[in-house]
Amino acid sequence: MSKNSIARLAGLFYLAVVLTGIFNLIYVPSQLIVWGDAAATANNILDSEFLFRLGIVSGVLCYISFFVLPFILYKLFESVDKTYAFLMVALAVVSVPISIFNMVNKVDVLTLLSGAEYLNAFDAEQIHAQVMLLLRSYNNGISVVQIFWGLWLFPFGYLVYKSGFLPKIFGILLMVGCFGYLIKFFSYLLFPNVAIPIFVELPASLGEIGICLWLLIMGTKDKPTERNA
Repeated sequence: MSKNSIARLAGLFYLAVVLTGIFNLIYVPSQLIVWGDAAATANNILDSEFLFRLGIVSGVLCYISFFVLPFILYKLFESVDKTYAFLMVALAVVSVPISIFNMVNKVDVLTLLSGAEYLNAFDAEQIHAQVMLLLRSYNNGISVVQIFWGLWLFPFGYLVYKSGFLPKIFGILLMVGCFGYLIKFFSYLLFPNVAIPIFVELPASLGEIGICLWLLIMGTKDKPTERNA
């Protein structure tokens, strides 16, 4: 397989990660979860149960795609620096089992809202409170696993920057984006009441979406991209 074909395959899997991730982490919660109202959240999930289930499936597909992606990128970048390419794979792959196990919290929400006979021991308020606790627990898991979502971006960005066949700007954005994720994690734990400015997340978003589309549409070039500028 040519380097250009590998790049486009990586772009395809990256696009799958981006789209399924946005659907699971942003769209579905925005439609169903009301953080200040446990009863409304539970009722929203019951009224749109298929959407909630679709979010779970989307999340699983996201993490499966994210497991495959770094191995494809390794083939693309192993000639640039094998050590950084291995580090990129290790930091990305270690996050996948954590992320998939964290999805159990959402599956447990469905169990709580299933109306099973053994749940009659709890009243509605107790069930709604447990649903909200599970959703909070899921978000806590996301906050922890984003350490690795950030860390893998540094060797990835370095490889993009040094490659000569991809735009250096994406490499810079990815490396800076690594620290954006880390700032979010430590701020969440140490300063939970402090709002994180949107610009902290911007480099990672621009870098990941940018490199995803570049790999998928443009592929790679034989000559260093900076000579073509």
